[in-house]
Amino acid sequence: MRPEDIIIKPILTEKGYDGIADKKYTFKVAKSANKTEIKLAIEKLFGVKVDSVNTCNVRGKLKRMGRNEGLTSSYKKAIVQLEKDSKPIEYFNSLS
Repeated sequence: MRPEDIIIKPILTEKGYDGIADKKYTFKVAKSANKTEIKLAIEKLFGVKVDSVNTCNVRGKLKRMGRNEGLTSSYKKAIVQLEKDSKPIEYFNSLS
């Protein structure tokens, strides 16, 4: 898979904003991607050095609309820790 297919979008939450100062970034990734593929994709897309990758599968939540109920889609989340001597990801600089 190409790096653009592995990294879907950044996850911008309050907890995610707290990690930006420590060079920790959170991304929504393809369900079939493993940690090695995620690491290589981040390094290629953003030109940084990745120290570690933590992943977790997020289950969909039950949502209701009137009397109809359904589930939101489940996805895989990756928390990427950059090395200390690596430059930060420029996309997140304007957010913090």
